[in-house]
Formats: sequence, C-alpha cells, structure tokens
Amino acid sequence: MGLALLIVVLKTIAIRYKDDRYNQAARFWSKLFAINFVIGVVTGIPMEFQFGTNWSQFARYTGGVIGQPLAMEGVFSFFLESAFLGLFLFGEKRLSVGMHWASAFLVFVGSWISGFFIIVTNAWMQHPVAYRVLPNGAYEVTSFWGLLTNPWGLLQYAHNMSGAVITGSFVMCAVGAFYVLENQFAEYGKVFLRVGVIVGLISCVTQIFPTGDLHGRYVAKHQPAAVAGMEGLFNSQRGAGIVLMGQPNEEKQTIDNPLVVNDVLSFLIYGTTHGEVTGLDQFPRDQWPEPLPLLFFSYHIMAGLGTYFVLLMAVAGFLLWRGKLFRTRWALWPLLLSFPLPYIANTAGWMTAEIGRQPWVVYGLIRTSDGYSKYVSAGNGLFTLLGFMGIYAVLSILFIVLVYRIIQKGPEVTGTGTASTGTSMTVA
Repeated sequence: MGLALLIVVLKTIAIRYKDDRYNQAARFWSKLFAINFVIGVVTGIPMEFQFGTNWSQFARYTGGVIGQPLAMEGVFSFFLESAFLGLFLFGEKRLSVGMHWASAFLVFVGSWISGFFIIVTNAWMQHPVAYRVLPNGAYEVTSFWGLLTNPWGLLQYAHNMSGAVITGSFVMCAVGAFYVLENQFAEYGKVFLRVGVIVGLISCVTQIFPTGDLHGRYVAKHQPAAVAGMEGLFNSQRGAGIVLMGQPNEEKQTIDNPLVVNDVLSFLIYGTTHGEVTGLDQFPRDQWPEPLPLLFFSYHIMAGLGTYFVLLMAVAGFLLWRGKLFRTRWALWPLLLSFPLPYIANTAGWMTAEIGRQPWVVYGLIRTSDGYSKYVSAGNGLFTLLGFMGIYAVLSILFIVLVYRIIQKGPEVTGTGTASTGTSMTVA
C-alpha cells in the first residue's frame, strides 16, 4: 500500500517535469508492486476463510457486523485495484499520459480503500461501536456509517498507513542505495533515494505524531490494561515513567533491570507529568493481556524501531538537502541494510494491538476462549497451521527470487541510455 503511493509520486513528477527517469522508475516499481499484489492475494484469502473454519463461533456471533466491510474489501481489492493495475501495467502504450497516471492513482485509491475496510473490521474488534445484540446472542450493525467512522478505526488506519508508506520508502531507499554503492543504474538509484528519503522522512514523523500519539491516547482511554501491559506497569502510578528497557517479571510484578525515564508516560497520555496511569493491579488477573512478556517486547521493538527510523531519515534528509547523500557511503549503508526493519516494526505493531486486546476476541463482548471452533481439534488446527506455514514458506522463497531478479535486472533504459550501468541516458 505504501508502494502504491510512491508510484503515484513518481508518475506525477515524471509528468510535471517531463523527466523520463521518473517514468522508468515507476515502471520498475510497478513490477515489484504486481508481485506484492499477487502474493498478498494468494496469502490473504486463507486468512479470511479461517473466520469460518477456525473461528466459527466468532463468525456466527459477529458475521452481521464484520461481513459487510470484509465483502467491500474484496470488491475494492479484486475489482477496482486489480482492474486498474492491469491497465497500468499493460496499457501505457494504449492510454494517454493523463489516463495512465489516473490508472496508477486508482490503483493507489483501491489499495488504500481495501486496507481501510480491513482496519474497520479490526477496529470493531478492538472498540465495538454501532451494534446491537439480537435475541439469539448475535450482533448486527445499527449504523454502517457509525461502523466506518469508528474513532478507533480512523486513528488506527492513519497509523497503519503511515507504517505502510515507511515500509515502501525504506525498500525504495535500500534499492537506491544498492545501485549507488554498486555504481549500477546509479542515476535511477539517486531517483529512488531522493523520493524515498523525502517521503520516508514525512511518514516517519507522522508515524510518531500525530498518528501514534493520538492512537496511543485513545488506547489508554479504552484499553488501559493493554497500555499497562505494554509498559509493564503492574501498579498504578501518578507521574508514571516510560520504560526504555527491561524485562517484565509477572511473578514479582516488577520490571527487572529497568531503564526508566520518569514522568514521561503520564505526560504522553494526559499531557501532564502528574497524571495517574492505571496499572494492571486495577484489573482481575483473568483480564490481563497474555502473554504479557510478548506484549511488552513487541511494543518496545515497535517503538524503538520507530525512533530509529526518524533518526535515520532525518540524517539522510539533511545530507540530501546539502547535496552530499549520494557520495556519503556511511549513510547509504544503513539505508541499504535497514530495509527489513519496517517489516519487523509493522509485525511488532500488529502483535501489540492483537495481544493487547486479549483475553477478548471482541473487546468486552466475546472472550477469545469463546470464539474458536469447538469441533476443530487441536491436532487438526496444528496440522493445518504447519501446512500453511510450509506453503507460505515456499511462496516467500518464490517472492524473494522474483524480487531479486527484478532488482538485479534493474530499470529498463530507453533512448540512448546504457542499460548495464544506467550512468548515461537521455532525459525525455
């Protein structure tokens, strides 16, 4: 989803400044986008089917709510996004310049709307709104507009999409840094770095503020046990500090080897260092997020990497502004080697959200222990899990091989350009 936005940026610059390097760059990244799209569809469909197979009780009770946004996600993903992706990939010679740009823009719109409906579904599980309980105990929507405008969903969507743009930007920067360091397709590498660093810096800042800050405050208001678990706050504190490092000890209900900055957590949540942050001692033991250590470490990995992203992109942005980035190898190497980190940060962020919601599959309404399929044995669940892990592993290897081949081949150079090095080209 982040790459879709970056492709639109490349196409827009190409048209605005009549610079064919950006047009060729958009073609190059559209191939990688197509591979991501195909792998995403193939791996995503089983995840929706598991609602009916592994979580039949959950699906039975909430189908009247989550069915509508999931259906609309499929419409926008399989029809709007895939149709215009086909036009963008194969219709450039048949469409006008403006129409080809519009096809790229609609791919971006389709992917982001598709993501919105997924987030809306998850947000209802985190913070249920606009529903009523039927006589049989199932839930149905009372206002579809209320479901779409769930404040939790809007904040979560903004935070998630900035994370997606960070991922796309870091991958683009990594490929650009690789080309510049290897002096292969160096001019295109500079294009990738320029766009990736600028967009990456903006998205890294918005990931922390306002999206991360506002979403964190909303979580603290509606899921205080989750925030206490993220910070390992076993006892309520006025002027609570933020734990930078440490290990939660559930038995002693303390943080071992803590590195704490005093008063910061209260300030982040309430805007004052004197605010009292609710600890886990205020909740029954069976309502604590589990597993608590995994929640604590997932959150700190996410937050730590987010801070690193801002610092790295700030340095890269400063060097780009001074015109020194492309020859500063000590800055290019971190940009190259950091490309896996946004994937880790996004995964850790989703683990934080989902573990923090426990022990509820729908917060405050349905416990996770009441949502799974009662007649699917643990052995069958483990067998299918291992099967999917094997299939996904094969797909992951295929994905890596295809991406590697495209990056090794590099962008296609038109005109009198030299395809092998990319150091001499004609700018149309």
